[in-house]
Amino acid sequence: MHPNRQPMGDRDMKSRVLNVVLAAGVSTLTALAATAQDARDTIRIVGSSTVFPFSTAVAEQFGQSSDFPTPVVESTGSGGGLKLFCAGIGFEHPDITNASRRIKSSEVDRCAENGITDITEVMIGFDGIVLGSSRGADQLSIDIPDLWLALAAEVPDADGNIVANPYTMWNEIDDSLPAVAIRVMGPPPTSGTRDAFVELVMEGGCEHFEAVAMIEESDEDRFESICASIREDGVFIEAGENDNLIVQKLEADPNSFGIFGFSFLDQNINKIQGSMMNGVEPTFDNIASGDYPVSRSLYFYVKNAHIDVVPGITEFVAEFTSEDAWGPFGYLADKGLIPLPDEDRAAMAASANAATPLSM
Repeated sequence: MHPNRQPMGDRDMKSRVLNVVLAAGVSTLTALAATAQDARDTIRIVGSSTVFPFSTAVAEQFGQSSDFPTPVVESTGSGGGLKLFCAGIGFEHPDITNASRRIKSSEVDRCAENGITDITEVMIGFDGIVLGSSRGADQLSIDIPDLWLALAAEVPDADGNIVANPYTMWNEIDDSLPAVAIRVMGPPPTSGTRDAFVELVMEGGCEHFEAVAMIEESDEDRFESICASIREDGVFIEAGENDNLIVQKLEADPNSFGIFGFSFLDQNINKIQGSMMNGVEPTFDNIASGDYPVSRSLYFYVKNAHIDVVPGITEFVAEFTSEDAWGPFGYLADKGLIPLPDEDRAAMAASANAATPLSM
């Protein structure tokens, strides 16, 4: 014992122990109160604007047919949703995110860095990407390489040199195209629709030009940049994640075009029409058969750590993967979702309802 320290009596010892216990109790009660305050009983869903109407339809049906509150669904874009989803575990973070493309390995890594190691992937069906216009305009028929020429930041000239895109009129690309200025509204880089458009149209279209293909052998990064970069000179206009805004602008300007999912075209078929791509019209049957060349898979992702914490997640997944919802005659088909084949749908439902973790 320190020479200046006096021995502690029994009463002082008991008093100190009691104070410690009381302090610990207050601390525990405060933590529990905070947890109870932060806890929520409503599923929170973020992500793709393309999947948004499907997810909203399931959420509304779920709220009406179950004892759980109707989930809150936000349209943040695929990239934005995955960023929110992967930020962490806890009530302040979303439980589910929708995506109009598959999750990237870098996003899986970001999730893991924040403690999210078990994610269930659910592919819900297919959608086509449409180049739409007002129903007051003539229907456009365009090949994918020509659409790349219209929207790429750089293109080959007559001598095979890569130059800044000089095209301002559609008929400058092909005289069978309309003699009007090229104006295309589309989604921002955070959108899964933008990612899929770049992959299927931009990267797919540039491969048809020998001058660009030759660059791949000597400079792969330059090749990828030429193929994927969309022009920023005002011809392509980023319209945000609000597809309704694109429809309003297309109605106001019959010479403009917009890029969005087939499901959105299907919901607004009285106002807008889809262009033919490589001679194929964007219809439910053409996308389902694989004839329409610009189609992609749609997904949602579940944070497994939230399943037993936020009430109703298991039941919501069961509703989404029920035949009444995503089957060929389900209510999501009425909204434009192209269902998975029967066997694939059954396997995906089993995986989803077992909360099978994603493996990449």
